[in-house]
Amino acid sequence: MTLEEIKQAIEKLPREEFFELARRLSARYPELWQEQVARDAEDGKFDAVFAEINEELKRGEVRPL
Repeated sequence: MTLEEIKQAIEKLPREEFFELARRLSARYPELWQEQVARDAEDGKFDAVFAEINEELKRGEVRPL
């Protein structure tokens, strides 16, 4: 089944089944989000942001929490 077929099937769901699907997807979201953030951190995708924050800290522009 393709993503487009899934989208079309979702559009045809009765209201209660749609909300059940939404609940199930919402329950998985935090887990998937954490996994993605961990992968991004391992890949160095936040390095530039962290470097910028550290420079701002050194210049006294922000305070650590």
